[in-house]
Amino acid sequence: MSRHTYDYGLIGNCSYQAHIHKNTNIEWMCWPRFDSSFIFGAMLDDELGGEFSIKPTEADWSTEQFYIENTNILCTDVSSAGGRYRITDFAPRFHNYERYYKPLMLIRKIEPLEGEPTVIVNCKPVGNYGKLNPEQYEASNHIEYLGLEKELRLTTNFSISYIVEKRSIVLNEPKYLVLTYGAPLEAPLQSTCEAFLDRTKLYWQGWVKNMSVSNFHQEAINRSALVLKIHQYEDTGAIIAAGSTSLPEAPGSGRNWDYRYCWMRDTYYTLTAFNNIGHFEELENYFNYIVNISVKTEDRFQPLYGITGKEHLVEEILPLKGYKGNTPVRVGNQAYTHIQNDVYGQILLTLLPLFIDSRFINRERSESLKMIRQILERIESLMEEPDAGLWEFRTLSQFHCYTYLFHWAGSQAAIKIGKAFSDQKIVEQATRLAKRASEKIEECYDPERKVYTQAIGSPNLDASNLQLILMNYLEPGSAMAADHLKAMEHELKSKEGLFYRYLHKDDFGAPETTFLICAFWHVEALTSVGRIDEAIEAFENLLKYSNHLGLLSEDVEAKTGSMWGNFPQAYSHVGLVNAAYRISRKLDRPNFI
Repeated sequence: MSRHTYDYGLIGNCSYQAHIHKNTNIEWMCWPRFDSSFIFGAMLDDELGGEFSIKPTEADWSTEQFYIENTNILCTDVSSAGGRYRITDFAPRFHNYERYYKPLMLIRKIEPLEGEPTVIVNCKPVGNYGKLNPEQYEASNHIEYLGLEKELRLTTNFSISYIVEKRSIVLNEPKYLVLTYGAPLEAPLQSTCEAFLDRTKLYWQGWVKNMSVSNFHQEAINRSALVLKIHQYEDTGAIIAAGSTSLPEAPGSGRNWDYRYCWMRDTYYTLTAFNNIGHFEELENYFNYIVNISVKTEDRFQPLYGITGKEHLVEEILPLKGYKGNTPVRVGNQAYTHIQNDVYGQILLTLLPLFIDSRFINRERSESLKMIRQILERIESLMEEPDAGLWEFRTLSQFHCYTYLFHWAGSQAAIKIGKAFSDQKIVEQATRLAKRASEKIEECYDPERKVYTQAIGSPNLDASNLQLILMNYLEPGSAMAADHLKAMEHELKSKEGLFYRYLHKDDFGAPETTFLICAFWHVEALTSVGRIDEAIEAFENLLKYSNHLGLLSEDVEAKTGSMWGNFPQAYSHVGLVNAAYRISRKLDRPNFI
């Protein structure tokens, strides 16, 4: 059985993302926001999803994709009998007028490299998830597509008639295609595109240059960091789990989810990764997002929200073919209704640096202590409540070890915040809650197997409990940590070095694929307990599960190494960054845990 890979590159500018297939087609792009309908969606339906491609006229051709080094600018080199040409795709992003310029603008530069290649440009956008085909209107130097909420315009120096008629065009000089939503490009085409390309390149390379990373697999870290950056919707500060929806966790599994929303849990791990590489702007943006949610939250936090803080993310099934025929295609996510109580501790841990890191002027945060107190009150009120857990079981409610771990860890963070602001009430309450959470965690311990199980009274093991070591609940150098890790490896680690979340049946049966971030948690755990050589070997093994551009999926089928789940998955790239960080710190400082 051959290995399935996602043959896409990703571009974005913190306003939108686009998935570009090696065949030159934009196969997934949602406008005006991450969670909007697709403009191009062939990834999920090759008939209703529209198209935006620049293909050779010959039937036999090949491509090679690569990023301009340390940027989110993607190049696709196309070779055919008639010659070679390069497509450079990017979403403009750079500093302008003391702000970031990040328009709803896709720029495609097409330049000949060898011979006289001939191409056919096909631009067919759609709306309302393929239900709407905009009316096409030709002007002197652009095509307007009418019928969407705002004007969609393609500005180009290609022949408009040739594009409309889908006729072949000889490529004998650089050409440009600029697709805009709302405000069109009203400036010189070539010079503007070249200027935007140069400034976008300088922005991304400067952003990478300001990262603080070691030499340990720096290239992989850089690519992961660049991917994570464009998962933040900068207008509000929300960070999405992935820019795609309904890519199946395994073929025919029905585990097809919409991840274009902001999970409290995922955001904690993502912002930890940014902190580890020395970038803090993302955390400050997220602080504004979470404060706005907190103000309108009277009862409890949801596990996830829309990127503008929307609460009701009603799950719907669309009449689309699905990725490689895998249905259902879902938009929205029922998990917003779930009880997932680990989110409170994760919010406290996420915001901790803003309160105690001297690089932030923490007195600006003193007014936010009220939110800290409210979260502690919620943890206290929910200590005896079962929940759906981090894997979002739809029909199973348990007293999850992982949830209590984050009650404990969040309380530890609140103790530090309380001490930093001399708030003894916070310190006392958080200390009391940490003790209660610890008692609950110990109820999950199986003394015969020397391992912590998924939940109180459950015999099942869960990879999330690797976090007991990573969060220093278990002393990394202790025999308990070593025994716990060995028991987890024995049951959940595949012979290929991958890790299952769990192996018991859930709402959809037994899991068929491994979850990539769990394998990176395993790498971190190996590092923490001092098995550093094994950690490095395991980390390097995981790198081979990326696609041709170093991008990672959510899930991996162990036997074939096939990529499944949404793509690229922020969780997986977070796992890579955090695992590399822990290894590099251990190499630099052997006593680091």
